[in-house]
Order: sequence, then structure tokens, then C-alpha cells
Amino acid sequence: MKLSDLRPNEGAKKSSIRVGRGNGSRGKTAGRGVKGQKSRSGYSQKIGHEGGQMPLQRRLPKRGFNNKIFKVQYSIINVEELNRIENDSPITPQFLVENNYIKQYKGKLKVLGDGDIEKALEVHAHKFSKSAMEKIKSAKGTCQVLE
Repeated sequence: MKLSDLRPNEGAKKSSIRVGRGNGSRGKTAGRGVKGQKSRSGYSQKIGHEGGQMPLQRRLPKRGFNNKIFKVQYSIINVEELNRIENDSPITPQFLVENNYIKQYKGKLKVLGDGDIEKALEVHAHKFSKSAMEKIKSAKGTCQVLE
């Protein structure tokens, strides 16, 4: 068997009937009926149009509301990742961004308490989880909340 011998199964590639292209193509009106908007060339109806009847989308009430655009988003780093840092200077959001510890900085930083920490670090962040704060302080480090 060669690659050129492969053929699709019978009936797998059914070609659509070409309509309205001359005398041999489904006759006079080519399945479009007589007159009216739908029979004309270039006809396409807008989505949701119901022929003048009030569309379903407009008949149903508007529901809901959200404030997503005002949501404060935080970039997150875990205590375990802070433990890997081999620098004694204060750990700030700018330091973490410059040294690629945070992939996408969203304007604010939150430190979470996953993992363990052995070093005494001075950490500056906008928020700390309770467990992160406890772990940093138990390792004789300091947590400074930024505005």
C-alpha cells in the first residue's frame, strides 16, 4: 500500500448541491421560493432577527451586575520560594520582578505560607497570609506591609 492509494470512505465527503447557478441547477427558483427578502441574491439575516417580532434576546430581562474591573489583583509568592533567595537585602516586589521570581507582576504582592523558611528575611509586600506571617516571624524575619 502506498500513500497515494489512500482514499476517504465512500460517502465521507459528500459535496453540497450547488444551487441557483444556471438552468441545470434545481430549476427556475432554485429552492428559494417566490419573491421576498430570502429569495434575493446577497441575502443574509442579522443574528437574532425574527422577522420584525421582538427578538428573544430583547424580550428577556437584563440580569446581574459585577465589579470585576475594580477587583484588586495580587501577584503571589510562597514562603518556600522566598527561602531559595540567597540575598540578605530586603525582599521587595521590585527585587522579585527584577530577579524573575514573579512571572507577571499585577501591581501588588501577596505572600502565602506554603512551604518552610529557615532564614531571617526582611519581606516587604502588600499583603501576607496569617501562616506566611507566622513562618517569617518564627524564623526571626520581619514583615512590612506596603500601601
